[in-house]
Amino acid sequence: MANIIEIKNKKASYQFFLVETFTAGIQLTGTEIKSIRAGKANIADAFCVFIGNELFVREMHIAIYTMGTIYNHEPKRDRKLLLTKRELKKLQNKVNEKGFTIITTLLFVNEKGLAKLNIALARGKHFYDKRNSIKQKDMKRDLERRDIL
Repeated sequence: MANIIEIKNKKASYQFFLVETFTAGIQLTGTEIKSIRAGKANIADAFCVFIGNELFVREMHIAIYTMGTIYNHEPKRDRKLLLTKRELKKLQNKVNEKGFTIITTLLFVNEKGLAKLNIALARGKHFYDKRNSIKQKDMKRDLERRDIL
């Protein structure tokens, strides 16, 4: 059984209301996919932007592949996301509305060995919304402790 690679953005659901999620392919070079399969990537600060009619992910850090030669990649370059035209149009219309952004939630390698990125159309939370999220998480944890005891 092959080891499963899943790199999560844990801050995403705390800082944003996730409205809708999409799974996108990523256009990568050879050394980038090798680093991802080794688990050396970080999507905590990553976000998506439209350049023309294409969607790119920015600030996604993929570590330099140690066995790479002069053809190694740049760690924080913009990477093109692969989505259908309908999905791109829908996302572009929503991002043009005030308050919406596109963030990364999960980077994984599927069963075919391809790197995929789960992205979410999100709206930022206010401070009181974050406080409410912490409160609900604490209540859930307390209930689980009581069920165990």
